[in-house]
Amino acid sequence: MKNLLLSFALFTTSLLFSQAYTGAGDIKFQVGANIQSGGTGIASSVDFGLGENISLGVYSSYLLNVQGSLGAQFEDRFDVQGRFNANIGNVITSDRALDVYPGLHVGTRNFGGHLGIRYFFSNGFGLYSELHIPFAYYKDNLSSVEELNNQVTVTVGTSFNI
Repeated sequence: MKNLLLSFALFTTSLLFSQAYTGAGDIKFQVGANIQSGGTGIASSVDFGLGENISLGVYSSYLLNVQGSLGAQFEDRFDVQGRFNANIGNVITSDRALDVYPGLHVGTRNFGGHLGIRYFFSNGFGLYSELHIPFAYYKDNLSSVEELNNQVTVTVGTSFNI
């Protein structure tokens, strides 16, 4: 019984000290599922804290399950983006384990914005979700294959402190 009580106390204490974003020097790595029209895939990102509420990072995705009729090749399935985040979780809530981060990204396919949220259950592990919206495309009159990386997407997965 003592071991069970001690384990519960340690777990509860670790939840109290989990932080989603700590500012300059903070590094987050995320990996998850990319969900969109016409295909699903994997996505990963890494964000580097530059200030109290600012981070820069890199995001990449690869579509694994693409509708066969599209005939997508490797270069059609892959996308990489540089991104800027405004980490405002500490501004809008007092829960230090929660981070909300709107941001902008520029990639190989488009320029757009994203809105993300992550919640850390411990100091090193959390869950996240992001909504990506393209604002401007690099090409007009996109083909069906080119639309794969130029649409609204949702990403859901795990986040880690590094």
